[in-house]
Amino acid sequence: MKLKVIVGSLAFLSSASALEAQEKVIDLKFVQTSDVHGNYFPYSFTLQKDWIGSMARVAAFVKKERQHYGENLVLMDNGDILQGQPSSYYYNYIDTVSTHVCADMMNYMGYNVGNMGNHDVETGHNVYDRWINECNFPVLGANIIRTSDGEPYLPPYTIMKRSGIKIAILGLITPAIPAWLSENLWHGLRFDDMEESARKWMKVIRDKERPDIVIGLFHAGQESMMIGGKYKENASLDVARNVPGFDIVMIGHDHIADCKKIANVKGDSVLIIDPANNAELVSNVTVKVKVKHGRVRDMEVKGELTDMNAFTPCPDFMTKFSPQFTALNEFVSKRIGYFTKTISSWEAYLGPSAFVDLIHELQLEISGAEISFTAPLSFDAKINKGDVRVSDMFNLYKYENMLYTMMLSGEEIKNYLEESYYWWTNQMKSPWDHLLWLNDNFSGHDDRSTFKNYSFNFDSAAGIIYTVDVTKPKGSKITIVSMANGKPFSMDKMYKVALNSYRGNGGGELLTKGAGLTAEDLTKRLVSSTDKDLRYYLMQYIDEKDTIVPKALHQWKFIPEEWTVPAAKRDGRLLFNRE
Repeated sequence: MKLKVIVGSLAFLSSASALEAQEKVIDLKFVQTSDVHGNYFPYSFTLQKDWIGSMARVAAFVKKERQHYGENLVLMDNGDILQGQPSSYYYNYIDTVSTHVCADMMNYMGYNVGNMGNHDVETGHNVYDRWINECNFPVLGANIIRTSDGEPYLPPYTIMKRSGIKIAILGLITPAIPAWLSENLWHGLRFDDMEESARKWMKVIRDKERPDIVIGLFHAGQESMMIGGKYKENASLDVARNVPGFDIVMIGHDHIADCKKIANVKGDSVLIIDPANNAELVSNVTVKVKVKHGRVRDMEVKGELTDMNAFTPCPDFMTKFSPQFTALNEFVSKRIGYFTKTISSWEAYLGPSAFVDLIHELQLEISGAEISFTAPLSFDAKINKGDVRVSDMFNLYKYENMLYTMMLSGEEIKNYLEESYYWWTNQMKSPWDHLLWLNDNFSGHDDRSTFKNYSFNFDSAAGIIYTVDVTKPKGSKITIVSMANGKPFSMDKMYKVALNSYRGNGGGELLTKGAGLTAEDLTKRLVSSTDKDLRYYLMQYIDEKDTIVPKALHQWKFIPEEWTVPAAKRDGRLLFNRE
């Protein structure tokens, strides 16, 4: 009997040893969303119609993929999920008692990890701290540091095992937050350089955790640049190249879809993948891991961008969140006033417009400032004549910026406008040139593929009378004639200026590169800030007035008019099919 047991045991051990010697192949799936910007439902609460992308479609895709991969599917989000649509705004600031719909949805969909984005920080501590606490998964931020003790505010990385494969995911955010957002939104924090942080934590991960796969989850774009003279923005490729150890780097922030492989400084291949925005695409990465003798011997990484518009929104998702959908629809449908005419954002690119000048008028009234700066924030938005509803306010003003009041000299105001119109207008050499500075392969479908520069930096002014000579180079374009009330304008005088908090913190660099102020100057020049976002005050303003007569103030114009008027009509037809 004993002999049989011994023989049986030897046979079992021999069989186990043979199985262990065999090569195993483990299939893993990594799915990334990024820059969802509140696009949770397949419906635009701003336009009040069915819409593209959405978490509802991602839910359908993930449900399908999990049928094959099961627990070997890792679902991750790369930031900027808390801002952009009324759906996020409502649960950020209106209904702050219910579980945030974003956390609720992500928990329902089985997200495994999240990462902070700059627009998530923009919502303020009360919002993002609440959201983080409600998420049933870690939200990362290796370079978001508490100033009180120098420790990370959020987990720097997370470790998970799938079929015996150890996976490390490191989260980083662009450090340029202080150049865009007021400190009250991120008080007690600092944002360290991405590459320095990646080096530090890669060593910890490699020495302590010894993972089989390392993934970077970076809320930053590809092409690095310096912002405000000290923040390295969009450093994802720099980190992927210069910090060995990453197998995959998931990126976002820049809204530019891409999927490619690059070599790091050691010659190792790193997959770079970016699903752009609005959950229209997801990063769909398959990793085939070969294991022998219990150790990873080889790994094949393949990535692709999968179109969510090919999927029907998940019915179970829509049923689960139908009460939130109803609450949101009631919120955006509320009437707040009446417009006597239709206003459109596209007109603001070609000259003074009722769309932008309504914002100017509000900024001047709230702040008591003498001069206002603002830009069109939506590429081709329209608010129709008639009843105005809450949904229209998200067309009129896209972001949750506060209103700043600052002191600027006349010369700084001129130089600020010189910078803005340099980015905005083509330097015309003939009457047949474009008025606007367009991309070589412009589309006319959105601002990023149409204009050479970001159109949210195309600031005009109100409160002064001025001309913009588009035949002149930067520095010679702007001539300020007088104040709007006819009083003289002086280059030496200090003026009270109203502008949004993004701009007031150095965003777009119109105050730094343009007006020549340092980061320290910006703080010293700040007179006041509203405690709520501009959209809130726009809603209050329209609600109080009830009937609004939108009108262009016509306080500035492009010259020479014999060139610019026909050029504006041509560009209007070309880009917007209007004139």
